[in-house]
Amino acid sequence: MSILPDHSPFSSPFTGAGPRTGVVVSHGFTGSPHSVREWALSLAGAGFAVRMPLLPGHGTSWQELARTRWQDWHAALDAAYLELAEECDVVVVAGLSMGGALALRIAATRPVAGVVAVNPGLVIDDPRAPLAGVLKYVLKSTPAIANDILKPDTDEGAYPRTPVAAAHELNKMFKDTVRLLPRITAPVRVYRSTVDHVVSESSMAALRHGLTNAQLEVIRLENSYHVATMDNDAPEIFRGTAEFVRSVTPPAGPDAARASRKDTAND
Repeated sequence: MSILPDHSPFSSPFTGAGPRTGVVVSHGFTGSPHSVREWALSLAGAGFAVRMPLLPGHGTSWQELARTRWQDWHAALDAAYLELAEECDVVVVAGLSMGGALALRIAATRPVAGVVAVNPGLVIDDPRAPLAGVLKYVLKSTPAIANDILKPDTDEGAYPRTPVAAAHELNKMFKDTVRLLPRITAPVRVYRSTVDHVVSESSMAALRHGLTNAQLEVIRLENSYHVATMDNDAPEIFRGTAEFVRSVTPPAGPDAARASRKDTAND
């Protein structure tokens, strides 16, 4: 019996020891929290406060996604970050695919402790991408980019069609995010599938070129495709993310960490 995808957002409080640590988790383009829910649950189980919003236009219909702008997606994740920042001493941002790009945007514009991105997208290689702003008026959608998963009988619950108007917004967001990469100073860990039929190595090249002021660690996934958070290597991602979050959490008391974060925000 198939399990219906759960598109609802997820939220959990801090339940661990030491400095209060939060993690914002973002799903990808045309997907929903269903694709990263187990990731978020594992982080909550590790004691971290977690916010996993449903991005505007997602979890409903591709026609609704076509009516949204990339700024709407960023604003939703930024709001989740600000909510956690009020409650926690440090915040880490994480995301899958487009969610990885959004996490990098937050890291470029907010004081975060670190970034974890799974197969982050930053470049669209499709030669039609530059024309999407015109094509959207004559071509409403293209075939889905969903379910690039090696593990059998696994469904991420993404849209059956990709709206061209939203793909145009995605391309604009990617370009603007690449421009912001040099602003990131927090450490970045990337989980990168050896075989990915959605995001090419062009995105990794852009990330390496742009992260001039941040430490980048890339961990290869040999047994997963694009949606690795639902694939065979998911347990490694879950364990590794918790380890990374602990590694970037300062050992100092919570008051010192909170003060440092707020001072940075006011710069």
